[in-house]
Amino acid sequence: MIKTESKIDIVYLWVDGNDPLWRYKRQCSLQQLSHDHIDDLAPYSNVEGRFRDNDELRYSLRALEYFFPDHGHIYIITDAQVPIWLQSSERVTVIDHQDLIPKSHLPTFDSGNIESYIHRIQGLSERYFYFNDDVFFGSPVNVHDWFWDGGIYVTWSDEPLVSDEPMRPDATSLENACRLSNEWFESESRSTQAKRSPRPSVDESYKHTFRTFAHSPRPMMRSLLFELERAVPELFGAVRSTVFRAWNKPTIVSDFVMRWALASGQAKLREHSHLYISTGAGGHQDQLDLLSSMLGKIEFFCINDTMDDAGSDDPRFENVRSTLALMFPLASSFEK
Repeated sequence: MIKTESKIDIVYLWVDGNDPLWRYKRQCSLQQLSHDHIDDLAPYSNVEGRFRDNDELRYSLRALEYFFPDHGHIYIITDAQVPIWLQSSERVTVIDHQDLIPKSHLPTFDSGNIESYIHRIQGLSERYFYFNDDVFFGSPVNVHDWFWDGGIYVTWSDEPLVSDEPMRPDATSLENACRLSNEWFESESRSTQAKRSPRPSVDESYKHTFRTFAHSPRPMMRSLLFELERAVPELFGAVRSTVFRAWNKPTIVSDFVMRWALASGQAKLREHSHLYISTGAGGHQDQLDLLSSMLGKIEFFCINDTMDDAGSDDPRFENVRSTLALMFPLASSFEK
């Protein structure tokens, strides 16, 4: 059972990669990187697909309101931007990067960096969902499928196993995040508590699993993030040092946090039904058609823009928008 408490808040990261002022800032930031930092860039860290807005947030909010109407407050974290269609509402707060992240650490274009600050949002509920804007609920939400009294449920992805080797410059950020977590747990097991700063309690029987986590709504607990921020400041400090995503400083919120929660008994595995669509992969239209037929039967889905530097007139963008419009035709109360 889950104890009675306040409603579960929702946090989104969002960016409009077409904004000319934002694009200029991004270009200048890239030019200012040192040679060493250029070499640290992760694959796909600065492609258009990472920042492109194809109206995903609009439809994710429609799905949220349709499938989880009893949600709490919505926070949208942006970089001096606001969606032009967003309706001013007491139920939505737009948070600028500079109001959440120290100005000395800005600008940053790495979602792994930005998401490491989410738990610091003033007034955020203890339990919350963290969303990338390309993630959607796909059926009515039962809170007990995501949270239990004192913990969260997490889900593995359907991706192939990650190889058991050190982090690699040519690997994806999620693969390297898996490896980084393994390195930390192995290092921790070799060290005694007397030789290290106080660490959170980790079950000695915990065994690392070389799988990545699903692209899902992330159920999170604010207290867990604060505890980890105090306990492993070196990991938070590393990811917060990035301007663009770096292969050797991969995301921790979308990997390490959940692995540590599993190791400390604050997370349990659950197989949520879901679908992941890579728009740059062959047969993506067939997947979109499959998604339409499965609406209401899967708990969540992700439509990941992997078209990298495709032109704005690529018909695949319209395919995604038209599919989402057919699935969620009614405007939410968050739209003008």
